[in-house]
Order: sequence, then structure tokens, then C-alpha cells
Amino acid sequence: MGDALLIVLLGLPMTLLVTVLSFTIGVIGGIPLMLGLRSRTRWVRLTCRFAVDLIRGVPPIVWLFLLYFGVSFGAIRLDSLNAAVWGLGIISSAYLAEIYRGAFATLPSGQAEASAALGLGGTVTLTRILAPQALRTALPSIATYLLSLLKDSSIASTIGVADMVFNATMFARQNPATAGIVPFFIAAAVYLVISIPVAVTARRLDTRLRRTA
Repeated sequence: MGDALLIVLLGLPMTLLVTVLSFTIGVIGGIPLMLGLRSRTRWVRLTCRFAVDLIRGVPPIVWLFLLYFGVSFGAIRLDSLNAAVWGLGIISSAYLAEIYRGAFATLPSGQAEASAALGLGGTVTLTRILAPQALRTALPSIATYLLSLLKDSSIASTIGVADMVFNATMFARQNPATAGIVPFFIAAAVYLVISIPVAVTARRLDTRLRRTA
């Protein structure tokens, strides 16, 4: 039991690393996608819509396999960590773009019109007036998605990233008679310990924002 716990915990930093890096890529990459989805230029809007639907429509494990086994630059191939981070990061960009778009859609259209009437430029209107309000609305959904991404990061183990699930699998294979499914129960418990505070924070944030709306 103690050995299994230690092995699983050794994979915790990699689990958190994949989650944080992927989420960071998603937070940043979702912004241009969201702007494209809201663009007044039809071909830009349709192109971004196609990209978002395509990314979201393909299972994450397929994207990771495509990047790990199918993407190469001459003799250089993505290692398992980079493939996992970029794969999950691109997927996060698509999902967060939709969250951003939905948050902007809840804002009264009159605010943009009032800003234009006051002579404020589009960039100022977006960054100083609309974006802060949209972010406030989107925060609970963003926190919920982060929780989902933390669990989805376990998919990285399928391409060799030494996270908690990978370590649990290796330990179970090396100790089939004594380990059984114990390492996986331990991994599940660690995921719960990390996930529950995030879930509670997301619910409290959502409740607080609803009360102040």
C-alpha cells in the first residue's frame, strides 16, 4: 500500500504540469478563436466555427495520438509531454473560446453602442468595458472546465507521460499478484483530493456571482 501510494504521488507533479500548461495554452489560445467567432467577416467567423467544432468533435485521445505518432519536423518528433500539452492545450482553446463567446453574448448590446457613441475605439471598448464583465460571467465555467481538464490529463498516460495513471499502471503490471487495482484506487483518491476544492470553489464563485447579478 505504501509503495503504491509513493509511486502514484511521484506522478502527481507531471499531472499538475500537464494540466497547468495545457490550461495556460487554452486560456491564451481561446481569445483569438473567440474573436474570430464574433467577427463580422463571414469567412473568418465560419473558419473559426469550423475549427472549434472540429477540435471539439474529435476525442482527445485521437488528437494526442495524431500529434505523438503523426507529427514530425524532419527527423524531429514531438515527445510525449509536448504532444500531451499541445494536444490538450489546443482542445482547451476550443472549449474556452466557446465559454468566452457565451459570456460576451450575455452582455447587453447597448454597452458597445454607447462606447461607440462616446468615441471609444474598438480595442478600448473590448479590453476596458466588455472583457472585464464577460470574464466575471465566465469564471465559474472556466473553473469547471479546469476541473474537467485535470481529469482529462490522465489521457496523457496513453502516450507515455509519467503521470499518476501511468505510474499506477506500471506498478500494477510489475506487481500483479499483490497490487491488483489498489494503485488505481489511490490515483482516484488523489484526483478527488485535488478536484474537490476546485469544484467547491467553482460552486461558491457561481453562487456569489448569481447573488450579485
